[in-house]
Amino acid sequence: MKYFIETYGCQMNVHDSERMAGLLEQSGYDPADSELDADLIVINTCSVRDGAEHKLYTRLGQIREIARDHGRNPIVAVAGCVAQQEGEKLLKRSAGIVDLVVGTQQIKMLPMLAERVLSEQRSGGARPLRVEGRVEGRVERVAIDNPYEDPSFPLGIVRRGDPVRAYVTIIEGCNDFCAFCVVPYTRGHERMRARAEILAEVREAVASGRREVQLLGQIVNHYQAPDDPSCDFPALLEAVHDIPGLDRIRFASPHPRHTSDRVIAAVRDLPKVCKHLHLPVQSGSSRVLAQMRRRHTREEYLDLVARIRAAIPNVQLSTDMIVGFPGESEADFEDTLSLTAAVGYHSMFSFKYSERPNTLASKRMPDDVTEEVKTRRIVALQALQRSVQSDLFQRSIGQIAQVLVDATSRRREWELTGRTSGNTVVNFPGPPDWLGRLVDVTIRRAGPNSVWGEPVGQPS
Repeated sequence: MKYFIETYGCQMNVHDSERMAGLLEQSGYDPADSELDADLIVINTCSVRDGAEHKLYTRLGQIREIARDHGRNPIVAVAGCVAQQEGEKLLKRSAGIVDLVVGTQQIKMLPMLAERVLSEQRSGGARPLRVEGRVEGRVERVAIDNPYEDPSFPLGIVRRGDPVRAYVTIIEGCNDFCAFCVVPYTRGHERMRARAEILAEVREAVASGRREVQLLGQIVNHYQAPDDPSCDFPALLEAVHDIPGLDRIRFASPHPRHTSDRVIAAVRDLPKVCKHLHLPVQSGSSRVLAQMRRRHTREEYLDLVARIRAAIPNVQLSTDMIVGFPGESEADFEDTLSLTAAVGYHSMFSFKYSERPNTLASKRMPDDVTEEVKTRRIVALQALQRSVQSDLFQRSIGQIAQVLVDATSRRREWELTGRTSGNTVVNFPGPPDWLGRLVDVTIRRAGPNSVWGEPVGQPS
């Protein structure tokens, strides 16, 4: 039996796919090169942005056509946030295509459920199953003890797709319920992994050759160890930092209001912690931030940025921004532009607001900013960010940066690519066997999204 996993969305979704791959291989599956030779196709979905459901249904239609054209009948499973969000609706709309819908907290059951679908097909039943704390189908319902409460995962099973970097989840779910965000409804409430389990997974990742770990959580800096009351997020960073053989530590995504002086000090004082902070602000207007339920003002955010920059002068900041949130005026948008210019982000993920199911905004706030206005605003914001970003990259010319090589360039065979501690993408010439090594690079040219340089000396 062969499996094929297709992944959409965030780093946590990527890591969930790595987990599912490991579970399937432990159960005897082999990875397929494509959906053409797969016996099990898993689509791991994201629902954070509008259009995710349409993209999924379009892809399911393509899979049906591919299977029919090649005379195959693979099991098709949908996992991730759209699976959790759509549930029975997904099964009804995709009857005859989807065999299995797996909720976000039930991926550990994937091999067992796939086997049940196979048994159903062999017996002539072949009806879909759905999992959200229970199993449904021709089999009897099977109770699962606290299905949403256990964020643990068996050690050594994850099939990591990145040879250099390892993702390690420390928190599942979110309790903040920002007005625009669907995550608490698809990922559930906040659940912390045990400190001992996290450290064991980091050690296992390092032993497998990974030189960088990225700690993941919806609000990663809200971590509090359930097995050690003294271990909060800064203390966890210190414990991970002490693991031999590890070179770099990243984390995503912190919430501005949980970015304490102790978190700032940990980033400043721990050499392995990368000098990069992703601080999602979402809007530059205090009025809109209040409507979004972000629980901080523009002034508090700018004060935080000033404190971070005073403590860590070489830090690089990135953010998320939404334009066209319900009720956003021209003055509110001008506040977003002025905050972007004032902070000077090295990178930004920007989006037009889209209504998401079950959220507070979808229930109480009419989507009253026209599509034309949203488009005009995001074009203006992205143009400003390109200008800010380009200027920052230009200033780096002539500097020497340490780069962790994580891939060969997609443009040239003889070119490598990697990231600085501050998360800037650097391209430079070098042999493929430098993959996974630290290289000092002199920056010679700057582009809009990355820089190019020349290596200095030999890698470590």
